[in-house]
Amino acid sequence: MILTVTLNTALDLTYRVPSLRPHASHRVTEVTERPGGKGLNVARVLAALGHEVTVTGFAGGATGHMVRDRLAGTPGLVDALVPVAGSTRRTVAVVDGRTGDTTQLNEPGPLVSPAEWSALQDAYVDLLGSVTAVALCGSLPPGVPVGAYAGLVRSARAAGVPVLLDTSGEPLRRAVAARPDIIKPNADELAELTGAHEPLRATQDARRRGARAVVASLGAEGLLAHTAEGRWRAAPPSRVPGNPTGAGDAAVAGLLSGLVERLPWPDRLTRAVALSTAAVHSPTAGDIDPALYTDLLDRVTVRGETTAA
Repeated sequence: MILTVTLNTALDLTYRVPSLRPHASHRVTEVTERPGGKGLNVARVLAALGHEVTVTGFAGGATGHMVRDRLAGTPGLVDALVPVAGSTRRTVAVVDGRTGDTTQLNEPGPLVSPAEWSALQDAYVDLLGSVTAVALCGSLPPGVPVGAYAGLVRSARAAGVPVLLDTSGEPLRRAVAARPDIIKPNADELAELTGAHEPLRATQDARRRGARAVVASLGAEGLLAHTAEGRWRAAPPSRVPGNPTGAGDAAVAGLLSGLVERLPWPDRLTRAVALSTAAVHSPTAGDIDPALYTDLLDRVTVRGETTAA
């Protein structure tokens, strides 16, 4: 069983319009609603790969009920979300049908009380006793301390459970010092963490700060990994048009499943890039195009990096 933690869960709304124009009214041609937040997207991809997954985090209000109702129909996924008094946030993605570009609007999330945060920590420690790996994903809702992920990383390490961290800003900076097994920032998040804008140098610096392995998302260029076993770049064969929302979460699912299955790093990266690219081609976050994923597994390129910048 794999555990994903989404402290700031969401109901993801995707609107499709023929052409997005500033300061204009738009006729929406299609609307989809899905449980969202990075860890829930990761969990759905893991379940699609055949892994059993438990999800925890916060859910509250009418939006939280909608998230939980929709999770209930996902095979292989167990709902262990912790209730809060506030209402779960919504995110809105507006997809421009002419260009394929996506505009994202994210609400901040509910205010979490100290008692609710304590309940989440207790539930998390209990869950660690029955899982093989954990992913800590996304932003922190109001009221959750900025060092929250650092504490959750330490708890996982104390339980002997490998942990992947996917967050940004000060929560990432503090949690790196707790020595997570893997962090997966994008290029901007990595530069903010380290102050280095050259990705290979930045991944090296992030490891010095405490991360055991760093896998940086480079957008359409794929992934750059810096680990104790070596350094690699993994790239898709070509750019795929579509909605990039959720692509990084699909990559996390590939890395985490590869860790659990004890795959060598090049195979983990191949899976992560194939899943990420297949997610871009899917119309909604947390889904993948299965046929494209299978096709890409033989066409992703992985090459070693022999020198550090």
